[in-house]
Amino acid sequence: MKFSVQWLREWVKLDVDADQLAATLTASGLEVDTVKPVAAAFDGVVVAEIIDSGPHPNADKLSLCRVSTGADDENEPLQIVCGAPNVRAGLRVALAQVGARIGDDVQVQQASIRDLDSAGMLCSGRELGLSDEHAGILELPADAPLGKDLREYLSLDDATIALELTPDRADCLSIRGLAQDVAASCKADHQPLDVPAVAAVIEDSLAITLQDPADCPRFAGRVIKGVDVTAETPLWMMEKLRRCGVRSISVVVDVTNYVMLEQGQPMHAFDLARLDGEIIVRRGRKGEKLTLLDEQEIQLEPEAVVVCDASGPVALAGIMGGLASSVTDATQDIFFEAAFWSPPTIMGRARDYGLHTDASHRFERGVDPVGQVRAIERATALLLEIAGGAPGPVIVAEESAYLPVNQPVSLRIERLTKVLGAPIDVDVARDILTRLGMMFVGEAGATDVLTVVAPPARFDIAIEEDLIEEVARIYGYDNLPATPPSGEVKASAQAEAMVAVDLVRQALCASGYQEVINYSFVDLSLLAAVHHDEMVLPLSNPLSAEMAVMRTALLPGLLTNLAHNVRRQHSRVRLFETGRAYLQGETLAEKDRVAAVASGSALPESWAQSTREMDFYDIKSDVERLMELRGPGSAMPDFEAADLPWIHPGSGAVVRNGGQVVGWCGAVHPSVLKSLKIRENVYFLELELDYLLQREIPFAKLYSRFPSIRRDLALMLPVDVTYDEVRKCVIDSASQILENLLVFDVYKGKNLKKGYKSLAIGLILQNVSSTLSDEDVDQVIHRVVDQLEQRLGAQLRG
Repeated sequence: MKFSVQWLREWVKLDVDADQLAATLTASGLEVDTVKPVAAAFDGVVVAEIIDSGPHPNADKLSLCRVSTGADDENEPLQIVCGAPNVRAGLRVALAQVGARIGDDVQVQQASIRDLDSAGMLCSGRELGLSDEHAGILELPADAPLGKDLREYLSLDDATIALELTPDRADCLSIRGLAQDVAASCKADHQPLDVPAVAAVIEDSLAITLQDPADCPRFAGRVIKGVDVTAETPLWMMEKLRRCGVRSISVVVDVTNYVMLEQGQPMHAFDLARLDGEIIVRRGRKGEKLTLLDEQEIQLEPEAVVVCDASGPVALAGIMGGLASSVTDATQDIFFEAAFWSPPTIMGRARDYGLHTDASHRFERGVDPVGQVRAIERATALLLEIAGGAPGPVIVAEESAYLPVNQPVSLRIERLTKVLGAPIDVDVARDILTRLGMMFVGEAGATDVLTVVAPPARFDIAIEEDLIEEVARIYGYDNLPATPPSGEVKASAQAEAMVAVDLVRQALCASGYQEVINYSFVDLSLLAAVHHDEMVLPLSNPLSAEMAVMRTALLPGLLTNLAHNVRRQHSRVRLFETGRAYLQGETLAEKDRVAAVASGSALPESWAQSTREMDFYDIKSDVERLMELRGPGSAMPDFEAADLPWIHPGSGAVVRNGGQVVGWCGAVHPSVLKSLKIRENVYFLELELDYLLQREIPFAKLYSRFPSIRRDLALMLPVDVTYDEVRKCVIDSASQILENLLVFDVYKGKNLKKGYKSLAIGLILQNVSSTLSDEDVDQVIHRVVDQLEQRLGAQLRG
């Protein structure tokens, strides 16, 4: 929002300059981007009139002018040589007299141009810093007073302030809303503009139908006939528009832009003769097209809201009008419209068509839902004053059930004091809220709770904290004492059946991994390279092509991180991440996961131990270490050989829990590494956090006072029998006296039958109630051996 300080002073009695005002705005939460003067530094420039003009006798492209400033002087009129193409007799212009200064470097002097004297310079808008126009000299109104100092005539001792407003402060996208806030911040008198109704002199009107009141609950309009659209926009209006960064176009458009800047309500003007019958507000239909004011033809989507007449769409709601119904030089009758469009309806719609307009910028954030008639009346009064015309009645179509209504919000003075760390008197808080336009409800003299309803345009006031923020910023953050926080901080309750995510991070850090954080937005080609490009959720408005889809796994991002580090001569890399993956099926599934990647040697280089390359069992042990966080009572998952395109065949596993896949681990497939230009072997794990964070609640059990007994078994097994199968068989058959099971030897080679291997296991047996006898132990061992023979084809080695 860019505004003129002088325009703001018409609404607020300010006794501060532009720089002080900018500092106050920033301190109150309205960030100031720039403060600039409205014109260049100059003096000695006055209003003058060209008496006559003719060609320069010695130059084809120069004119010889006689110029008068209206002074009773023997040197009048002045002879001036000018090269501007718009020089003509009777034109009132800006004359820099001899001795005038323009900027810091230019001083106008008596000059001789092609053998003829020139007593001054006729200035263009760019030379005076008033505009970018440099094609001709500045043209002033015919009633501009001769000899008047130009700075005084145009009130150029002014500055413009550009604000960087956050989306929640749409109320400050107008002089009206900004004046309310500035008056409160500066404790200045607020003088809001009274907008009286303009009486109708004709009965002409248009019927208005709201087919989708949720999109547009309020639509106001007015017919004005006999408008002189060729009338010139007055200089004061052109200057106000220019200082707010808006270019003057025509009187009708200038009036609607002026009202938008002043009242905050975007408007549109239709050529009444080019409208067919009635106004209908509805959604777009398949196959419909609309040519906009910028001559761009768009294909309307069903989500787009349009303003239509009986023949079809005439405007893209809240964004831009249509070319076919626009006001032209031949227009005589117009139809003003001002509507309230629901912000979600307009939000993002302009970007879908590659557009961004002042209207869409405001409607996306929300305008005053009850300001439409006020804007129509203000625009009518301005247009009648400038271009004449006969107004009809204001027509309003409204579905009040869909209009947003601010609800009462209560502010506890005790809470206010606690949050700000300083006692704020109730009368001070009440005064601040009053100056911000809040309406009090309930008991007027309440001293502990203030209940207010925010103005309709303040969509950002919904909870108590919003009111606390309002009091704090208007009171002044600098006026609040630096009070350190105090009081008892209560830790949030952690369910016993849940493992904290921080414990997962700590376990990985203890294993030598470092945490990284990646964007959830990734490149689709990266997902394709890692074979995770199924069930992808694309973004409708991506920041870039490299961030066009949501990630379906954490592994692709981690591999990119690892490749980045390896290319920078890190030979041993361990990285992990906790985050969310997004899978788009019939519905969107969001999966919280932990993933890690590792490359290089299994152990850090050291004199105390020899190094070796990492293998599958290293990454499997990291998975098991994480599983141990679930508690000793939780069952370990099953590891099954994986046949997946991103896992190296024979060196990876699917992690299952009761048949459900809860993760993967192993070596990354060489084809994936090649596509990412990684030469080293890489091992990874990726687990579902929902499974990993659930644990059995710990419980106490008796500690045995009796000695344990160990029995070792040397088994000959088929090579395709896994230890996991052996472990399950032993646990199932050893009853409750099995305290521990371990493997202490695996052998494949000579002296064994072909297709067999030797596995040596140790069973630790212990009873909590008595000392185990040899007979008890022998029974358990016989039962274990029998089950191993029957289920797995095991044989005891002699």
